[in-house]
Amino acid sequence: MARRTITVHHVRAVLRGAERHGLDTVPLLREAQIPPLLLGDDRARVTAPQFARLFRGLYRATQDEFLGLGSAVSRPGTFAMMCHASLGCPDLGAAVRRGVTFYGLFPGGPDLILERRGTEAVFGVRSDHEEDYFLAECLVIIWHRLCSWLVGRRIPLRWAEFRHPPPPHQDEYEVLFGCPVRFGAERTGAGFPAHWLDAPLVRDEAALDEMLRRAPFELLSRREYGTTVAEQVGRALARSLRSSPHLPSLGEIAARLAVSPATLRRRLAEEATSYQRLKDTVRRDAAIAGLAEGGEPIAELAARLGFSEDTAFHRAFRRWTGTTPGAYRGGTAPASRGQRS
Repeated sequence: MARRTITVHHVRAVLRGAERHGLDTVPLLREAQIPPLLLGDDRARVTAPQFARLFRGLYRATQDEFLGLGSAVSRPGTFAMMCHASLGCPDLGAAVRRGVTFYGLFPGGPDLILERRGTEAVFGVRSDHEEDYFLAECLVIIWHRLCSWLVGRRIPLRWAEFRHPPPPHQDEYEVLFGCPVRFGAERTGAGFPAHWLDAPLVRDEAALDEMLRRAPFELLSRREYGTTVAEQVGRALARSLRSSPHLPSLGEIAARLAVSPATLRRRLAEEATSYQRLKDTVRRDAAIAGLAEGGEPIAELAARLGFSEDTAFHRAFRRWTGTTPGAYRGGTAPASRGQRS
């Protein structure tokens, strides 16, 4: 099953640095197998492999770990050296403080902070440049996932906040960060239980070298640990879709999780989602992955995803993404209203 897809807003954001430096981004999009015309559709999405290819292409083109988004260049290898410098620390708090100090040595580098406030720890990014908000978000995500990797367990975030106003894709943020979010804050950052700062590091040099071969994109990717109810339900639906186009009912999933249907609905609501929304997400991401990464005929893909008619699949796909399946497959302009690809 495909990993969760990525909104086109993040594709546009990651391109801003290259565009600011005068690079032609169309060849980079094509190399990543992302139809450039998708960038004009606010509801469009790309697969994780497409975004990873774009990220790596931008990395090569800019020779900058911040992809041209920062006020200064971060030369390739900087992040790796910070990780090696932090790995020998006795606990997570010392490792993060060493990383913050490390980046503070570079003129124009990110102004990172780590604060301990009683039972809560706060990691954040000070920035006076609104255009750098995407970079600040990425830094918070990468540091959170790096910290979880260092201690070998997912560190639950209590909250995340962002300097910028709510963007059009604000509903993506709770999924991306896995916690309540708010916008218009004094700075971009996240809070988590302070006891994690005392956790010992469990990784060694060999594990670090392996992780760095996949970084930083693997750290930006939303890894599902199966610890939330939504993740458990989504994983069960994804497994079911691999073997059958008929997804199980809410009652069947509730029985697998040993809870009542009412309890499952309530827990999903507490996580700001629903069973229908998770079903749509699983089908949407499978559809986009099938169109972008494979050559399966659209009619067969529709049937595999549980649509009895090709037209029903087209209607659902337009509702999910704002355009047609053919726009994802061929890189052609989206069909006009009422026309099917």
